Amino acid sequence: MFDTLSDRITGSFKNLRSKGRLTASDVEQTIGEIRRALLDADVALPVVRSFTAAVREQATGALASQALNPGQQVVRIVNDELVEILGGQTRDLNMADTPPTVIMLAGLQGAGKTTLAGKLGLWLRERDHKVLLVASDLQRPNAVQQLEVVGTRADVDVWAPEPGNGVGDPVDVARTGVDFARTNGYDVVVVDTAGRLGVDQEMMQQAIDIRDAVHPNETLFVVDAMIGQDAVATANAFQDGVGFTGVVISKLDGDTRGGAALSVRGVTGKPILFASNGEKLEDFERFHADRMASRILDMGDIMTLIEQAERTWDEEQQAELASKMAGGDFTLTDFIDQLHQLKRMGSMKKIMGMMPGMGQYRDALEAFDESSVDRIEAIVNSMTPAERDDPKILNGSRRLRIAHGSGTTVQEINAFIDRFMQARKFMVQASRGGGVPGMPGMPSMPGAAGSRKAKRAKKKTSGNKKGRSGNPAKRARQAAEAAAQENLSSQQKRGSAFGAGAEQQNKEIDQASMEELQRFLR
Repeated sequence: MFDTLSDRITGSFKNLRSKGRLTASDVEQTIGEIRRALLDADVALPVVRSFTAAVREQATGALASQALNPGQQVVRIVNDELVEILGGQTRDLNMADTPPTVIMLAGLQGAGKTTLAGKLGLWLRERDHKVLLVASDLQRPNAVQQLEVVGTRADVDVWAPEPGNGVGDPVDVARTGVDFARTNGYDVVVVDTAGRLGVDQEMMQQAIDIRDAVHPNETLFVVDAMIGQDAVATANAFQDGVGFTGVVISKLDGDTRGGAALSVRGVTGKPILFASNGEKLEDFERFHADRMASRILDMGDIMTLIEQAERTWDEEQQAELASKMAGGDFTLTDFIDQLHQLKRMGSMKKIMGMMPGMGQYRDALEAFDESSVDRIEAIVNSMTPAERDDPKILNGSRRLRIAHGSGTTVQEINAFIDRFMQARKFMVQASRGGGVPGMPGMPSMPGAAGSRKAKRAKKKTSGNKKGRSGNPAKRARQAAEAAAQENLSSQQKRGSAFGAGAEQQNKEIDQASMEELQRFLR
């Protein structure tokens, strides 16, 4: 989602962070890189011009204030302008004072309206609405059957009196569907209309007739995120013809540029209400401009992550789990329960992509194999309850049986159990205040900034070691100094009466544990 745009914009900030004071030329260089990034993302030219002009105006004023780090100020300005261009404040659906609320979907053929009707129906049903889907797309082959299938999966009712495939009057179907909803207690009606091939005047007139027949409270324009700034011409045509009150971005998971989202909102002025970012019915979410701007700038989307966790994770279960972690009673049964809840939140790649700073690990995330999670689940499911509660009883024969049952090897079983045991040690340490790797002032995870500095310092120290001299007297003196240094080091490693050596040993053990935890989480 916005991968290319995110990489280009965040890359333009690298030079700013290394400077204590910015000049006008620094700002212009950054704005130029942002302009090229937006154009490469296929954002409409008027939107690019207005965006860069606003950033330039505010950034020029920020150079004089110097209230914050100037680089941080520019990032903040770009973030604020992205929020503005994406829609600013999130708007709720316009619900009718007297049910039912009628929502009409319009857009080009292939934009994903029928599937989105099911996603919207599921989203509304989960919020305690009684939803009826109306199959008014009678032109596309099997469109009615597709809506019925989608409705069944979403557990919402479908009004489909006509078979479709060119048979039936779509305007009459829409009108009778709303009447049926009104008399049977449905409070939301979602009308699926036929898609247009380009700007087809006949089909556009059909959409206008459906609009006039049902008087929708919301007319949502569904736009394919993959078409870039071509969405502008389409949106203007629909705005002039049918007219719409909001935009839904579909297929956002396949968009690496982002031009459609930025262009449609910037040109039409209509808010983006929802975003579809996957093939599953659950891959549907409210569009929050501030959160999307944070994703583009690689600052994560913690709020969406929290909301997903609140919907899937049980608070009492988590409190019990925290107690087990603190006491070291975390078992493989608890582990698999947590894995199931994590899978209910969605794709691992999407979850990790919402974390701040994950843009630098995008290649690793893309290479992540989701099936590896299923292999771990198969390993645990092949164990007996006693083996899950106490992995220490897993001898050679038990591990061979588990390998055969899970379709893995004994080596994989051994590696998994070792990583789990090390991870459990880490959980106990973290829950008891032992520190979290990678956090400031705490033991650092291998690969974090702290460990990289230590490696560089070690390398520098080893590089300062002098070679043996050709002078026998000087060589003897060097050997004596090296022996004295080695003796001092060995004493320090053994430790003093105050436990300095024990602290060093604990750090070495913790470092080894962190390395094992890192391998476990890969």
